[in-house]
Amino acid sequence: QVQLVESGGGLVQPGGSLRLSCAASGIIFSDNDMGWYRRAPGKERELVAIMTGGSYTHYLDSVKGRFTISRDNAKNTVFLQMNSLKPEDTAVYYCYAKRRNRYTGLPVENWGQGTQVTVSS
Repeated sequence: QVQLVESGGGLVQPGGSLRLSCAASGIIFSDNDMGWYRRAPGKERELVAIMTGGSYTHYLDSVKGRFTISRDNAKNTVFLQMNSLKPEDTAVYYCYAKRRNRYTGLPVENWGQGTQVTVSS
């Protein structure tokens, strides 16, 4: 059974930092692209950052230079370091894993339950 368990969310003042973690189980971690999405109230879900198994990274334009995604394949964990947080970063952040089914070639996706990040003074 695949599980993605996020931690590290919370309330932080503007300009502050948080580090999100996502521990994965039930998957071959290194075979997966790992990423973070977020959904703010009243808005569409958006991809914040993603890192492939080969360490290629992609970021949402509004977080470039402030957020950094990293992964520890030995610990089956992906991180999102968030610095210089802004009120508009307030959202539920979801961990995401994507891989190809080795038999069908079709994409397989898994999601965590989400962790709330609130940026407010």
